[in-house]
Amino acid sequence: MHPNRQQQSTATKILDVGCGWNKYPGAIGIDSNPKTHADVIHDLGVIPYPFADNEFDEIVCRHVLEHVPDVMALVTELYRIAKPGARITIITPHCTNPDWASDPTHRNHLNSYSFNCFIDDRQLFPFYTEVKLKPVRTYVSLANLWRTIGLQFIVNLDQRWPALRFTRKFWEFYLSALARGKELQFEFEVQKT
Repeated sequence: MHPNRQQQSTATKILDVGCGWNKYPGAIGIDSNPKTHADVIHDLGVIPYPFADNEFDEIVCRHVLEHVPDVMALVTELYRIAKPGARITIITPHCTNPDWASDPTHRNHLNSYSFNCFIDDRQLFPFYTEVKLKPVRTYVSLANLWRTIGLQFIVNLDQRWPALRFTRKFWEFYLSALARGKELQFEFEVQKT
């Protein structure tokens, strides 16, 4: 076997969903806009995507979920094309981000609990989906003033000490309307049997 082919078969296969002009290094890019750096032009609202089941080791989805017509359908499709144990990274504006309304193509407001329906021990309605994701990381960035005075650190204490998850919940429920969030960063591991 040719040495380069062996390297390619063991390399991590990455998909950048909605890659735009900033495609993730080494990834295959998919986007609906032909003016982007996408390798595959496809409407992200149209399911299925032109990929096989269990194809990707890693999927990156940066500032896309706020634009799609159906978040549940998109996450279900990412799950289908991800290998068991694959990592899915999602970055999206927090629902209280004051810049959210500046883009008229935004349609979905998300908070740090928006993906609980995909997490076994956090599902309120387990009949919504068969998709199973294991949370690896959930991080909220806040507007500069709140970051400067240390509130962002407090909101994300569960990243160091999982038992302190209540600090994020307290912020989401009682403080986020005033101490606004900027961006949500999620990392999940795909759970398939």
